[in-house]
Amino acid sequence: MKRSLILLASIFLIISCNDGKTKKERRILSDSSGNINQLTVVIENELWEGEVGEAIRTNFAAPVDGLPQEEPLFSLSQIPPETFSGFVRNSRIFLKIEDSTPKGMDLFEDEFARPQTGVVLMGDNSEELIDVINEKSDSIVKLLKKTELTEKQRRIRKSLKKDDALSEKFGLKLKFPSAYRYAKEDEHFSWIRKEIPKGSMEILVYEVPINQIENDSSVIANIIEMRDSIGEAQIPGRLKGSYMITEKAYAPYLFETEIDGKFAYETRGTWEVANDFMAGPFVNYAVKDEENNRFVILEGFVFSPSRGKRDNIFELDAILQSAEFE
Repeated sequence: MKRSLILLASIFLIISCNDGKTKKERRILSDSSGNINQLTVVIENELWEGEVGEAIRTNFAAPVDGLPQEEPLFSLSQIPPETFSGFVRNSRIFLKIEDSTPKGMDLFEDEFARPQTGVVLMGDNSEELIDVINEKSDSIVKLLKKTELTEKQRRIRKSLKKDDALSEKFGLKLKFPSAYRYAKEDEHFSWIRKEIPKGSMEILVYEVPINQIENDSSVIANIIEMRDSIGEAQIPGRLKGSYMITEKAYAPYLFETEIDGKFAYETRGTWEVANDFMAGPFVNYAVKDEENNRFVILEGFVFSPSRGKRDNIFELDAILQSAEFE
């Protein structure tokens, strides 16, 4: 009898838990679709062709920092509201503009597909819509980029390279696809490469003492000096006496961020080759590891002349941000 009561109580508990789930959690959703950094914009044609559309393009198709040629944050694909149905609603990220009140913003997660992030901006007229677009765009871009980064990392995990070298050398795990190969290794430096049509994508991992970056000089000047010294020592160009350096014509962008819960300096800019004609974009994370009195340097750079590089850098970024310290 006692066992029967316990069984009944357990069944009741399970049923209660299931009933507590929202209908949304119980729904079966399709997989979301779309290329990485492809943003579906749901808006009336008339608004898209006017000042509201211009505000959207200014904010969401702005140039990506650190690329040698202008490439947009997102590739925008506009559709009118009446066509936003069926499989079209499976877009992984979408921005919907509604001429309605009250003025504001709504967020949707996994509304029509999974994973999915949707943003609805509302305003009573064009002026209100432009105001809310300009006001909310920075936070929306960060949100959508986070969704895309997570999706890119998910795709990368489908075909990971088995690697222990970075763990043994730096106490670090990095998730990168099996298409990447080690191009050069020594005791304190690793260079990993993926060949692409007419170019390559590169990853560098090394470490420097904390006071090499944080001292009485400016951080960005120290990072540039560090990159250039590594370039001269480790990354030769095609011609004798040539090597990779930070482009001198434009100062890189410097941000503060975190990698695996550790403080990091994020630097984005353009590299070039001293005494040769080669160049491309790079992203560099100097991750502060105070326990070991070091900065671990994670860098990705691309060589792909006459081609877009936004998506290449985004892939490298997704790999570098997957870093886990042991």
